[in-house]
Amino acid sequence: MSRKKIKLAYITNDSARKTTYKKRSKGLVKKAFAIINSPDFGSQAEVWPSLEDARRLLSEFKQLPLSKQNNKMLNQESFLEQSLAKDTQQLWKLQEENYRKELNKVMFESLSGNGILQSLNTMDLNEVGRLVKQILTDIDDRIRVLTKA
Repeated sequence: MSRKKIKLAYITNDSARKTTYKKRSKGLVKKAFAIINSPDFGSQAEVWPSLEDARRLLSEFKQLPLSKQNNKMLNQESFLEQSLAKDTQQLWKLQEENYRKELNKVMFESLSGNGILQSLNTMDLNEVGRLVKQILTDIDDRIRVLTKA
């Protein structure tokens, strides 16, 4: 069962922050190898699964070639760059989708008799023309499929 997205913000209430810290660190420890060090909630680092296993895993990691060590490793800057690139791509797709929906709306309003086409610039008119051609091609293809069946 999935949970709601965690709000990543500083928790101002000390007791709530401490409780949240304990719950999140327990959750992380269950899922992965972790070294958790918090100056606010104790000076001793929490190591999971055990200190010996942690040392063994770290030594194995350090013996790997640098290319394998850096594979899928992220620092704050590269994580933010990756996140920004993903969000930029998603934004571009949504803008493209909104533009297509706007052209569809313009096309259907002009078919219903509203004089909207006069207010469009040349590029938008060309896009509406391409949209109409694409729709006509799709209709022709569908008619061919239906007549063969």
